[in-house]
Amino acid sequence: MLLRGSPRRFLEHHLLFVENAEQQYPAQELLPNPFMTEEPSIPAEPDLPSSNLTNTTDCGEEILLYGDTEKIVIGAVLSIIILMTIAGNGLVIISVCIVKKLRQPSNYLVVSLAAADLSVAFAVMPFVTITDLVGGEWLFGKVFCNVFIAMDVMCCTASIMTLCVISVDRYLGITRPLTYPVRQNGKLMAKMVFIVWLLSASITLPPLFGWAKNVTVERVCLISQDFGYTVYSTGVAFYIPMAVMLVMYSRIYKAAKVSAEKHRFMNFSKHYEEEGVYCLEASSRGHPSSKRTKAVEECATLSKLLRQDRKNISIFKREQKAARTLGIIVGAFTFCWLPFFLMSTARPFICGIHCSCLPLRLERTLLWLGYTNSLINPLIYAFFNRDLRTTFWNLLRCRYRNINRRLSAASMHEALKATERHECIL
Repeated sequence: MLLRGSPRRFLEHHLLFVENAEQQYPAQELLPNPFMTEEPSIPAEPDLPSSNLTNTTDCGEEILLYGDTEKIVIGAVLSIIILMTIAGNGLVIISVCIVKKLRQPSNYLVVSLAAADLSVAFAVMPFVTITDLVGGEWLFGKVFCNVFIAMDVMCCTASIMTLCVISVDRYLGITRPLTYPVRQNGKLMAKMVFIVWLLSASITLPPLFGWAKNVTVERVCLISQDFGYTVYSTGVAFYIPMAVMLVMYSRIYKAAKVSAEKHRFMNFSKHYEEEGVYCLEASSRGHPSSKRTKAVEECATLSKLLRQDRKNISIFKREQKAARTLGIIVGAFTFCWLPFFLMSTARPFICGIHCSCLPLRLERTLLWLGYTNSLINPLIYAFFNRDLRTTFWNLLRCRYRNINRRLSAASMHEALKATERHECIL
């Protein structure tokens, strides 16, 4: 946040300068116009404010002055981001609450993520939007500045750390399919959610208790630029969670790759499934009994193989889906937040601890790029989760009644379809 110079303070400063000049020099030696400084006999005031006060601040930074058209465009774009973030994350929370099938312990983390992103949209984005539209000035006072920074840091950190915990949860579910689901109960998930929010709150407490004070001078609202606090906050809020997510993704990817090597027969089975159905259909049209017997034997052998490996196929598909989903989540997260945290880490070492010297357009662009991650998260989960996607579609069409029955019928239909696909060659 930046400070715009006050015209009142400029006028008081100038009048004081004129009074000092009148005391030092006779009235007849002064020029008729007191604002002219070309007379060499009057010394120039070294601390005279610059005439470009509307474009600079006390920190020497620029203030963005937008035209009416630019304000309308920027306001519309940012408003769309806020509304879509609220709608997407609100649908996630409503879906998990009303659909019995989605009330699984693992989805508690998804609800926590949606709640964090929803808090960013409600408690953070509107104030940042107003600040951006007035050129970067903070208009809400010093006291609320500390509250705003605490909400911003806590909600964004909770969103990032929840993504980290989700990656660990998915990794354990894939690598320990027999033991982890037994331990994955509601109490464990609730404890994990509580720890995430507790760690997020711990990052906001130091500036409130005097370790590293936020920059809250007139019309400036900036998080503390203390070197130690900057390293601590960025490390806990971003770099450590990102490292954990990358490690979990790499391990899930390796597990999926090994599983793919073990289950190359999937394409083979599909090929024979089609040929087996063709053979049975053809045999019913008058083929010799020897060919019919051979086809039945081949189909029976393949069916036995599929029955034995059906469980492995399910695990393989789950690993592939988890690797693909987590890869997109990690990629979107890194793309949105990495530039902002690199800038935040380097800023106090470049500009000092009192204010920011980086271009304001760069700061605001990277900040909103990070906020966009709160919009992307529900879209990713809705795209890769069929039940969540179906619930979204029903809610958007206001089809609330019997939504649980429809989802159960759809799941049963998919299960029967999969069974028929494996048994059709018998």
